[in-house]
Amino acid sequence: MRKLTHLDDRGNAHMVDVAGKAVTHREATAEALVRMQPETLQLIRSGGHKKGDVLAVARIAGIQAAKKCSDLIPLCHPLMLTSIKVEFEPLPEANGLRITASCGLDGKTGVEMEALTAVSVAALTIYDMCKGVDRGMVIESTRLLEKAGGKSGHWSVTP
Repeated sequence: MRKLTHLDDRGNAHMVDVAGKAVTHREATAEALVRMQPETLQLIRSGGHKKGDVLAVARIAGIQAAKKCSDLIPLCHPLMLTSIKVEFEPLPEANGLRITASCGLDGKTGVEMEALTAVSVAALTIYDMCKGVDRGMVIESTRLLEKAGGKSGHWSVTP
């Protein structure tokens, strides 16, 4: 069994030393789903929300969150991201929105946490902007979809 990298030999939390690692291109993509009432989804899609463009605000929130990941997750390294993309896919049949975020950089450590943070904060922003019309929204299925780069190479939820 592999050991947890954020624990030292005595079990104390520490930031992983990446000084000896090679700089490689690294990318990660994550997703989250926000389920809501059909009327809420229609309100978002039509742009008719009185607070403004919900998806535009959520996209900016997700981008900002990815950039601030190391301020939120204690043992994450501050990274110089070279790309952040946050996208939304309406899922009318599921009464929801699928959020995906992809992050990239040339560096010594991966960007999985940045992608996961981006979709999480984008989902929370959608909830915040729409809670006045739909308090029953559910944020679910937040997960890493794919990562590439570094010593461990490519990983994906699909074979």
